Amino acid sequence: MAGTLYVLGTPIGNISDITLRALDTLNEVDFIAAEDTRVTLRLLNKYDIKKPLVSYHDHSSKLCAEGIINRLAAGENGAVVTDAGMPCISDPGEGLVRLCYENDIPVKVVPGPSAVVSALAISGLSTSRFSFEGFLSVTKKQRIEHLEEVKNYKNTMIFYEAPHKLISTLEDMLKYFGDRKISLCRELTKVYEEVIRTTLSGAVEYYRDKSPKGEYVLVIEGKPESDEPECTLEQAVEMVRNLVSEGEKTSAACKIIAQETGYRKSELYQIINSEK
Repeated sequence: MAGTLYVLGTPIGNISDITLRALDTLNEVDFIAAEDTRVTLRLLNKYDIKKPLVSYHDHSSKLCAEGIINRLAAGENGAVVTDAGMPCISDPGEGLVRLCYENDIPVKVVPGPSAVVSALAISGLSTSRFSFEGFLSVTKKQRIEHLEEVKNYKNTMIFYEAPHKLISTLEDMLKYFGDRKISLCRELTKVYEEVIRTTLSGAVEYYRDKSPKGEYVLVIEGKPESDEPECTLEQAVEMVRNLVSEGEKTSAACKIIAQETGYRKSELYQIINSEK
């Protein structure tokens, strides 16, 4: 009978933010798959837990993942943890869970702190609808495509960002989103927890004179409701026609106008094609 993989949340900063169930599970499993064994070892030492650690991270080989799956299939129970927070959220644990399901290995969750939800809760922005967007790509083309894709979202958006990329990210967001409200959260639950509530332009100005430190969670206001009347479908189609008349390919024109107006590219393309 196969063992079970426990997806186990660990503290995002304050080492005391560990649940009793998480401690019990760490004590009971046969092994722990960790993103960084050194980080996890500090947590285990704090609570006097002695269990074998297996390194499992973004650069782990397929052979490493298969080794974990083989141990679970043989009946051992394991836990997968990340350096901080819930594993599998912008984290290599996602692939391990998928492999478990492909091999009929049970997966259970032991919930814990999450930087995404924690930052949202104290952001002061709308929490009724939100989307987690993770890290922006370092590749310029993919980065721009991501920002273009989400710029018309009306829900609150949450991004992760590293300190060395923060300023360029804020500048790109200001360019594509306009000057919206933002909460920048860092060192959550730690001694120097900081939440800066400002605007994108204010954040850019602030960090021109101050070096960013630590990992950031950026919580950004969705596209504000405009006082101007929304673009109608007929107007959007006319905008596509104008681009096509200027030499743009139909597919590309539909994509551009879809991003600007919020209408679906396929909807615009179908209407334009029906006119041919």
